[in-house]
Amino acid sequence: MEKEIVLTSEEIHAICEDIASKLDNRFERDNVVLPVFVGVLKGSLNFMMDLLRCVKADVLTDYIQVTSYNGTSSTGAVILKKDLSIDVKGKTVVIVEDVVDTGLTMKYLIAYLKDKYQPKEVIVVALFDKLYLRQISLHVDYTGKVLRENKFLIGYGLDYKEVKRNVPYIYVARKEDIEQIDNLLEENK
Repeated sequence: MEKEIVLTSEEIHAICEDIASKLDNRFERDNVVLPVFVGVLKGSLNFMMDLLRCVKADVLTDYIQVTSYNGTSSTGAVILKKDLSIDVKGKTVVIVEDVVDTGLTMKYLIAYLKDKYQPKEVIVVALFDKLYLRQISLHVDYTGKVLRENKFLIGYGLDYKEVKRNVPYIYVARKEDIEQIDNLLEENK
């Protein structure tokens, strides 16, 4: 059985160019100087780097790490694992995320950044928006692709137990893929 590809490398590049163009236009229109792109580790790493390559404005970058997943499902509890290393007070912050689903993690991140750092504004960018899983009201400013079905995705930063982040495209993880990764991890303990 062939893999169900959700986004090819070429489609991902086109998404990055499109979102970067929209962000550059917004920065120019609003006179934004040195926006801070904050990647949500680890899933957004590939997307953030490719997006940044397409942005023409001068930017600052930082990373934050939270977790709410265990294996293939969300726990619902958000835990901060790594905070920012630069002060974003009074700056435009662009949160770059791989997937927004329930909205709970993003709501937590926005509230945390606003409370602790008082940025000028927070812009949310997501490669995928799983609107059908949203549990709270949340606005994503720029989205690469809206997903309408609940499928577990891997590749291009999205992982299963930290494996397959380096695949240059995104595909639906099949039962066989999950079993293969579990076996690989078990054999290499």
